Parts: sequence; C-alpha cells; structure tokens
Amino acid sequence: MSCSLVEFCRLQELNAVRDHLFLSQRPEEEKTQTENELSWDTSDWEATWDSGDNKEEGAASATTVEEETTGQRAPWLQDCVVSLSPCSDLLVVAREQKAVFLSAKWRTDDSGREEMTLAVSWTGTLSTDDGECVSSSICIPLASQKRSSTGRPDWTCVVVGFTSGYVRFYTENGVLLLAQLLHEDPVLRLKCRTYEIPRHPGVTEQHEELSILYPAALVTIDGFSLFQSLRACRNQVARATAAGSDVIQPPPLAYKKWGLQDMDTIVDHSSVGIMTLCVFDQMKNASILGGFNASVKGNPPAMSQYVTVGGGPYTGFYYAVEGSTQPLLSHVALAVASKLTSALFSAASGWLGWNKHKNEEEAVQKQKPKVEPATALGIRFGLPDSRRHGESICLSPCNTLAGVTDDFGRVTLLDLARGIAIRMWKGYRDAQLGWLQVPEERVDREFSPSASLPRRHALFLVIYAPRRGILEVWGMQQGPRVGAFTVGKHCRLLYAGYRLMGVNSVTSKGWQLHTQQVCLLDPITGALRTVNIPFHLALSDKKSERAKDMHLIKRLTTILRSREVEPDILESEAKSVLLDIKHPAIKKQALESLLSNKNAPVSCLTNVTRALNETLKQQDPEEVDAALLQLCSSQLKLLQLYTDIQKLHSGADNEACSENDSLEGMEDELSRIGPTLQRYAQLTARPSVSFAQDSPDTPMPARAFLSQMECTEDGGLRVVRGSETEWNHLGNFMFWGCLCGRSPLREVCDTLQQAGISPQQLLSLLLSVWLQREKEVLQKPEEAVRNLHTLLLALSDMKGAVEESWDTQSISPWWQQVRSTCIQSHNAAAALLAAFVAHRAAKASITSRGDSKLQSEWEAVSMELEQWVVCVRQLEDVLVLQTLLLVPPPQGAAGGAAAQCSIKTLLEGGTGGIADSVSKWVFRHSLAPERLKEILQRREDKEADEKLEQKDGQEGKEQEEKSQEDTDRTAELLVAVCQRFPHSLSPDLLFAHCCWEYVVQWNKDPEDGRYFWWAVEHLKLVSSPHIQLGISAMMWSTFIVKRFSAAAFLMEKVGKAPKDRLCRRDVGMGDKAVTSFLGCCVQLLQILMEADSAVEEVSAPELSVEEAWCGAEGPESLAELALEQRGVHYPLVQHHCLLASLLHAAMTFSLKVKPLSLFDSKGKNAFFRDLTTIQLMPSGDMDPGLVSLRQEFLLRVLTGWVQAIDDPSSSAPGSNSPSLPSTGPRADWWPSLCLELGPLLQVNPDILRRHIVCELYNQGLDPRAEEVMLEVEDKDVLGSQLLVLTGQRLSYSLLHSQSQTQAAMELLARLPPTLCTWLKAMDPSELRCPLVPLSQTSRLVGRLIEILPENHAQYSLALHLLEAVDVLTTED
Repeated sequence: MSCSLVEFCRLQELNAVRDHLFLSQRPEEEKTQTENELSWDTSDWEATWDSGDNKEEGAASATTVEEETTGQRAPWLQDCVVSLSPCSDLLVVAREQKAVFLSAKWRTDDSGREEMTLAVSWTGTLSTDDGECVSSSICIPLASQKRSSTGRPDWTCVVVGFTSGYVRFYTENGVLLLAQLLHEDPVLRLKCRTYEIPRHPGVTEQHEELSILYPAALVTIDGFSLFQSLRACRNQVARATAAGSDVIQPPPLAYKKWGLQDMDTIVDHSSVGIMTLCVFDQMKNASILGGFNASVKGNPPAMSQYVTVGGGPYTGFYYAVEGSTQPLLSHVALAVASKLTSALFSAASGWLGWNKHKNEEEAVQKQKPKVEPATALGIRFGLPDSRRHGESICLSPCNTLAGVTDDFGRVTLLDLARGIAIRMWKGYRDAQLGWLQVPEERVDREFSPSASLPRRHALFLVIYAPRRGILEVWGMQQGPRVGAFTVGKHCRLLYAGYRLMGVNSVTSKGWQLHTQQVCLLDPITGALRTVNIPFHLALSDKKSERAKDMHLIKRLTTILRSREVEPDILESEAKSVLLDIKHPAIKKQALESLLSNKNAPVSCLTNVTRALNETLKQQDPEEVDAALLQLCSSQLKLLQLYTDIQKLHSGADNEACSENDSLEGMEDELSRIGPTLQRYAQLTARPSVSFAQDSPDTPMPARAFLSQMECTEDGGLRVVRGSETEWNHLGNFMFWGCLCGRSPLREVCDTLQQAGISPQQLLSLLLSVWLQREKEVLQKPEEAVRNLHTLLLALSDMKGAVEESWDTQSISPWWQQVRSTCIQSHNAAAALLAAFVAHRAAKASITSRGDSKLQSEWEAVSMELEQWVVCVRQLEDVLVLQTLLLVPPPQGAAGGAAAQCSIKTLLEGGTGGIADSVSKWVFRHSLAPERLKEILQRREDKEADEKLEQKDGQEGKEQEEKSQEDTDRTAELLVAVCQRFPHSLSPDLLFAHCCWEYVVQWNKDPEDGRYFWWAVEHLKLVSSPHIQLGISAMMWSTFIVKRFSAAAFLMEKVGKAPKDRLCRRDVGMGDKAVTSFLGCCVQLLQILMEADSAVEEVSAPELSVEEAWCGAEGPESLAELALEQRGVHYPLVQHHCLLASLLHAAMTFSLKVKPLSLFDSKGKNAFFRDLTTIQLMPSGDMDPGLVSLRQEFLLRVLTGWVQAIDDPSSSAPGSNSPSLPSTGPRADWWPSLCLELGPLLQVNPDILRRHIVCELYNQGLDPRAEEVMLEVEDKDVLGSQLLVLTGQRLSYSLLHSQSQTQAAMELLARLPPTLCTWLKAMDPSELRCPLVPLSQTSRLVGRLIEILPENHAQYSLALHLLEAVDVLTTED
C-alpha cells in the first residue's frame, strides 16, 4: 500500500539506436568516458543529508537498481532529444540530423508471459536544409474517428522542431506529412495540450493546441485545425503512394504568433489555457492600470495565459485576450486592445513545394518562404530574481500549479492563478519534473466522509535528481515526500502532460484510455518504468488512523513472510496487530491474510481468531461490523472442525475394523472379476513421474481447508468446489484414513454430520478419493470394499441423504449421484468396485423400505435395481476394454499415450466409439492385418457353445499362466473384449475402423507408406461390399484424391518421374513414398471397382449394438456413414485406376512420360471428379498418335521390368522400412498388368507379348522367353524379330568376340556369302547379354525354323543359320 516503481515495457536494440545516432563519433567515446569517470560522485553524502526524512516517512520506500561497472559507456542519451507518446507505443530518439523511431511490440518471454517491448521501426535523417539540427520533438497520438473505437489512437504524429525554425510533421514510419517555417529562429520547445473531461461544473473547458516556443516568439496552432490537416495530409500521402504520384495539396493551417516582450531570455514556456477573471480581480486590474476614473465592462474577457521561464525576470506571466474587439479598459487599454485584435489568424505561407516540377522546386528552395510578423504581447508581471535563471517549467494536469527548475539547483512550485511561488526544494541540480494525478480508490470512498461528492483526485509532483540518482514523489501542495527510489544517474524522466488529440466531450464518452503519466527511461537496462501511488498517501499524516492501520497491516505482512519466527511470537504479534487495527475492513483484510498464511500453525490461528471474536462480542453490538463478526465465528467453527478431524485420523485406537462388515453377496462378483482386476492392477502399477507437492499423501494445511469451506446462512457448512486437485485433497483429508481402516468410520461421519456438511457433498468427496486412489485400493480390494460399504451406509443414514418422500417407483437422486460419478470415471476398476458396493447398499435400502411398504416393493426393485444391473454390466465391459487399452505397445511400435475410456466417453462416442478406441490400440501396437484376422478367427472358433461368464473365467485363467508370452496374453485379451462387444466389434466394423485409423495416421505422416498399405490391406479384409464401397469412397475423396491429382499434375509438368525435392514440394512426401502411394491408389481403386460390382448381389448389413450400450448418443459411426455413401460410376473409377497404374509404372521405372497427355480432352476432363458423378468418358477409336504414345510407354515399362528382374541390385523401394510384399520393379505381375492395360488403352496386346519375348531373349533369359512365346499370335513377325536377334548373337561370337578361334575363322570362310555379309551387317552392341551359351542359341534357331513358314522370305537364311550353329556346336 505504498509507492512502487513498476516496469511496464523494455527497449530492444539500444546499442543499434546508439550506433545509428553516434556513428560519426565512435573514436571519441573513450575520451568522454574518462572525463565522466573523473566527475564527483555525491550520492553518498546527499543520501545521508536526506536520511532524516526517510526515518519519519513510513510510506516512503526505495528500490535499488545496480549501476553498471566503471567501464560503462558515456551517458549518450543525455545528448539526445527524447520524446515518448503518452500511450507508450512510440518513442522518438533524435540527435543532430538523425532520428530513430521505436514502436511497441508484444513478445513472449522465457516463462511464457506476454510482455511489451519497444523495437526499432524506423531510422533515418530528418533534416533537409544544410546545417539544421533537431532541437525539440513531441509525439501526438491522434484519436480514431471510428464509432467502434474504445480510445486507442488511430496513429501517432511525430512533430519535430529544428534550429532553422522549421516545424515538420511525420508519420510513425518517418513519412513527411507537412513542413512549415513559422519563425526564423531555432525552435526551443514544442508543447501540446489536449482535451480533458472537466471534473467539476464551472471549470472552463480547454481547447486543444500545439505551442511552439522561439527565443522571442510563441506560435500556437489550434488543435482542431491541426487534427484535420494532419488527417488530410496522411490520406493524401497514402493516395499518392498508391497511385505512384507526388501530388499533395496541404490544407491551410491556422496559427497565432505572439512576440513576447519585456523578458531578456526565454528558455521554456507553458500554455496554461483560457481563463476568465472574477469581477474583483477585473476591478483590481482596472484600478491599477487605469487609475481612479477607470470604468469596467460588465462581462470579463476570456484570456489565454502563458508562463515563461528564463532570465530577467526569472518567470514571466503573459495574457492574450481571446478574440474580443472590446478594449480591456475604457480609455487606458484602447491602444493595447487594438494591438491584440490584430493578432494574426492566417494560413501557413511556408509550404515546401510538393506539387511543383523539379525546376520550380529548386527555385523555391533557394528563396526562403515569407515569414509572417509576430504580434507584440507585453508581459503582465513576473518573478524578478536577477541572478536566478529558469531552466524548465512543467504544468500540472489541473492547470493550476507548475514546477520550475533553475540553475541554482532549486525546484519552485508556482501557483499560476495568484502568480506566486508557494514552495521551494533545494539540492536538485539538473532536475527533471513530472506530475501524477491519482483518482480515489472505490474502497476508500466507502470510508470517506464525502462519499456522496464527486470522486476526488490527489496530485503528486515527481522529481528526478540525476546528480543523486534518486526519484522522489511529493504530495501537493504542502504534503510530505511519500516515495523515494534509487534509480541510477543517467535516466530520463519522460512526462507528456497531454493525451489523445482529436477528442471532445461527445467522442470521449465510454472510452477507457490508459496512458502512463510519468515514465522513467533507464538507458543502461532499456527499462521503461512508471510510478504507482495509492490515493491514501495524499491524506496520510502522522495522526491518521487509516495510515496507522495500513502501517499495522504492513507490519503483520512482514511477520508472516519471515520463516524464522517462533509460533509463540507469531501468535502474540498477530493478536496485538489485529486488536490494534481500528477500521473493520482493514481488520478483516488482516485476518484473511493471517488465515491464508501457510507457515502459521492451527493452534495460533485458532487462538488469534478466538481472541478477536471475544473482543468483538464484548463491544457494543451497534458499533461492531456484522460481516467481521460473522467471519470470525465461521472461521473459528471451521478451525475447530479441522482440528477434530485431524485428531480422529491421528488417534492411536483403531476401532474401524471392529465392525467387521461382511462381504456376503459380493464374493462371487469379486472372484469373477478377480483375474481381470489383477491384470488391470499390473498394467496401472507401472512407474510414473509426479511432483511431491501433488502427492495425495501430503498433509492438508489449514489454509487449504479454510479456503474450500464456507458457512451457510442456516449455520451449516458448504464445500466450495475448486480445482479437481483441491477437491481430491480435501476428500483425502476426510476419508482416506477410514478407507484404509486406520480411523474410526462412524465417529468421522458423526463429526462431519454435526458440522452441517450436506451428505451429497460428503458422498462426492468420498467417491472422488476412492476413484483417485485406485492403485492403493487394488492392493487390498476386499478390505477397502468393506470399509467403503460401511462408509456408504453411514452416509446414506444421514438426514437429507435418501429423501423420506422418495417414491420407490422412481429413481433415487442419492443413488443416481453414485451412478453418474461411476459413469464419468476413467478409473474403471475403482468405479466397478464402487458400483458393486452401491448396488448392494441400494438393494438393502430398498428391501428395508419394501418391508414397511409392502405394496410397492416389486416396482421399486424393478426400477432402481435395473439401473444398477445395466451400470455394473457396462462397468465390467469398460474394465476389460480399459485393460486391453493399457497394454503397452512393443518396442519400436508407433506408440503414443494409452486412451482413457469411461461409460460416458463411450456413450458420447456414438455406436462406433468402441471400435474406434480398439482401432487406435491396434495402430499403437502396429498389429499387422493378417495377425488381427488370425486373432479374430480364433475368437469365432472359441465362440461355439460358450456362455459369457465362462469366457471371463477362461480369460482370467489364461492371464494367470505366467509361462505364456505377452503377445498371446494380449491376443487373449483382445478376444475377450470382442466377446464382450459382439456387435460393436464385429470383424467388418473392426477392420473398417482400423483401415480408417491407418489412413488418418498416414495423412499425418505421408512419408511412412506402410500405414497406407496396411489401411488398404485392412480394407481388403472387410467382407461386406457395401461397407467396403463406402469406406473406400470416403478414403478417396477425403485423403487421397488431392495428393493423387498433385502427383499427376507434377509428372505432367516435368514430363518424367519427378525427383525427391519436387515430390516433397508438391505432393508432401519423398519420391519413394510417392511410388508406394501410387501403388496403394491402384489397389484402392481396384477394391472400389470389385465392391461396386458385388453390391448388387449382397444385401446391406444391419448394424446393431449390445443391449447394455443402446443409450449411445453421439456422431454417426463409420459403418453408418459408409452405408450412406452413394454408389460410384464404374467407368470413372476404372478411368482413374488406369491413370494410377500409369503413374505407378512411371515412378517405379523412372520413365519419361506426360501421363495426362496419353488421354484425349474428354479423358482429361473426367479426371479428379467426384467418383459418384456420371462424366463424359472417352469412346470410339482413339487418335493413332495417342495410341502410338501409349504403346511406346507400355513397351518401355516392359523393357524396364525385364532389366529389373535380371538386375541383382534392383529391389523394392524404401530399404529402411520392411519391403512390402510383391512390390517394386521386380514384381512378377507387371507383364500381366501391361497386357490388361493394352486393350483399355487400345494397344494390341500381341505387340506387347512379342516385345516381352524379344526383350527376354535380348536379356539372355531364353527359358522365360519360350514360355511367353506360346501366347504370341502373329508368329511371322515374331520370327523376323528373333532372326535378327539370332544373327546378332552369332555375329558377336564369330566377329566381335575377344577370343576368336581358328575353327571360327575357318567356319566363317565356309559360310555362304549372303549369310556372311548379313552377319557382318549385324550390330551385336544392341544385345544386353551377348554372351549366351551356344546351346541356347541353337535352341532359339530351332524355334525359328518351327515358327517361320517355308514360303517365308527369310526361311533360307534361317536354314543357313541352323547349319552354322550346328557346326559351331559340334566343334565345341
């Protein structure tokens, strides 16, 4: 509750600012640094001189900022002109011709907290004339004209004065808006006044204005005119920039110019505003100026008051009559009045030519613009002091006071209305001043005697003494120093003294504008800080009760913060402070801070509260604050309850187990679910990281207990529902000892009941601790269940638990609360055990009620217990499902967090929620589709004639067999889950959900092609064509078609199989992943076609759900969505499948092709359309040019395949991941695929077969070639092709072989000339495998003789070849 210095912003890149402004002076820095180090440091003795005040002022505080070491740079900021916008969103630092603008930006610091910074937004040179420098600057935020504005500025105008006399106006981006030469002397000071809402009726409403001080003249520009002109200029600049032109018409600017007379030197000024003299002052002035015979007009004139500081006199007061032509006095002031009325309101004549041509511009710049003469204004009076020279003046926000600094190191406070000095401070050389106006806090108004009057404001003067490095705050007008801070010696105190320009009494309504009044800029750290002062410091004197109370509460806070205080001392100190405080509100605040302290022991809190309570009761009831008395009594009651519960839990005597509640009726259920519970407990018991303070075993402090409890008006207690952690902590404190059997259950329940806590809240706390501490409960389930049963019965017997008027034919709200808690819980095992206990307790309760009301017994049993049967059944299902979901994935699997499920989440997930959670589990475990099919097959085999109960038992026994491997146990668990959900987890639904889960995960990481492959494999296993068709159509439209079309367009663009970089850019995955993706697309489209064909033959499946889970409400299941899908257009799917096959082949064999160019315009237009629509498809004979292109492509695919099967280095793509079955360039289905594509592309399949035969022979794979040869229809053409190939082989062995034998040469000589010539013409380099065994070539020639008819033109050549090969064979 004292002054504080708060950092609200930080400057970024300060070094860059300094380097830009002092670029030319870098070498001189060292000199100035040494000079500064030699200056005297007077901070120590001056601080001592001031320490007398410090002792007396309780409210004064000081914070220290460490100075930089002696190696710090010179205080460069003192040489700069600095101005800050009052909205703190723009800072201007200028020196000589250069300037830097820093704008506000929000950034997140290391701790994640948003903080404001000022970062460099513009740097540059401002001066345009030679030799002129920046002498003053000011940042004026301009209000937005939009109706939706809440007070933020629209933009900020930077006004800069120069030594040449020019005043220039810039945007926050450094764009020059307008410039004007108002006077041919250096600009000394720029000051602004903006609209302020009058706080009292009768206060003159001040007009906005900008005032510019020259050494002997003062120019004032009307704020409204300036606002409109600046807006117009900015709009014109924006238009000119957009249009690329330079034409700007600056609007006229109205101003007044006064020549200040009768003062030797002027260095600073303040424009106080318009004032009206009272009649007495008017008469006094008239008689002084006009003598005895002066007459006075009835209405006093309005005058503008200007106060200047400098020398001879030290302070000058000037008054200019506002716009009246009447003389001030009847005869004396006639001359003065005539001069005043000639004050100039004229348009600016000093425009720099923006709309001139270049030659005109040069002419204008050479001749200076005309400057209007000033109207003389004589001084009214001053404060003469021949030796004292004023340095600066700072006007207060209320326009009645001003602070003046001088060269004697004094700060003088002036009363402007009376024109006198009313206070002076000494020892403040080079001081910088600012003002703070603080409104009264709303809390203070309640205790103020003037609560009905308008809100009060307090005024404080802020003085920064750089020589001493201290910032002080003084109360006005004769108040004490209320704050002092050590801040460093190189800071700048920035005080604007104005707010937004362009605001009036209408537009300012409803605005919540927050501006910093005073800011302290530290150039060493770059911090911008503001001073916070509480209002009450303006009221405080040595005898103020409220100040004393605040001092006492501060003392109490200090005691509570110190950790070394003994409990006895703490208690006595707190008691004395609380009893000494007078104000009830502060007393209440002190008590609350004591009760919320974590170090104070309970006994101390109880004793202090009791003492305060007794004191209040002894006082007169009318004087005591009722709220404070109620707080004391309620907190005392809560502390007593806390102590009682603590004693019960820490008591040595354990009577809890003496009651020995039997578990009759629950043993069968516990034994039935025992194995599942055991497996669940093993899976949940895995180690996890948690913080010690979050542990439920940590003792509950009294302050936490008090913060969660409150007294009701009827004398009872109510638990305040806070965070989940706090709620569980309170439940632990009350009930965990009872559940463990360490505390007396009945006594605890009686204590809580007597305290007046409602049974419903106690039940909620009990269930929360039971569910939260599931791991501990499962260690000794029988004992915990017995204790829970006893507690539940005890709570049920409390008054207000089960209503007396409960109609047993309806559902009980009490038991419904238990059920809803179990339904929402993610702790499946604890929820199931709680349901068992509550089911049994509810049955006992209903039976006892039925005995008293025999008539309604049967209906009651059927209504309430039926709900419990369903709930228990659902919880058993959830337990088995949760156990499965908790099984950790094997090493290297996809992983991820285990899903948490509850009845509520499963019901809200809709009918497909269960299959969805299991499919996510399948993905986490990377369970292969075939493996899943095998497990589900086992389930169907087991399902023969078994009942559900037996299944549970078997599953449990299998889990107990420790010799079995984890994988088998997991499989058994999956089977058990499927048996519990025979409809929701039917194989088709599970495969469909797994397929969808894999494709969703693939879409997140397309690089892993295995996910998409497995999605397609899962889809193949779906037996229902209706579901298969719907899922595949949804997959295609949702995930596939976009990437598929991107791949097709990319290949069309580059004309070949694209490289990795392009694939990643356009398709979002690497080239190997694209190849795998296209292969899967082919499979998916084939499944789609097969499913579409089979849909007509099979009826759609009926989807059902288990009886216990009929209440599912949520989104439609995947299967339902699949069945709702429209049928596809088969030819369009086939068309896409054709394209997918071509793309896959091109990527696999890295072929050059433009795939879309293989189709005509109809074919291209049909691609990537919705598969359910009927498109215009290609029909009739295709253009021969296209057919030849298609044929060439298929032939290249077959060539690539033949080369790949004989190339040992070629393997399936993606060597890092396990190779996908039967994929890659070596797959044996490529020839059959090409032969299938042939008719679809209107290519003759026989040409393809002949090409395969020739390529296989070319590769030296004669046995495979002979197999394919049997299917060729046109044997003649094939014979001619093979004849050439045989000739090439013989030519190689006879003519081109390295090892030519004598026999080969002799044979060549014996050959017929035609054959010899023909062989020499052959080119064996075309053969990829010329070194073929002679026996294979002999067999090939034999085949040729069989194929070629005798009348063939080359038949004789074939016979000659046969003879030659036979001779060669016999010679070998």
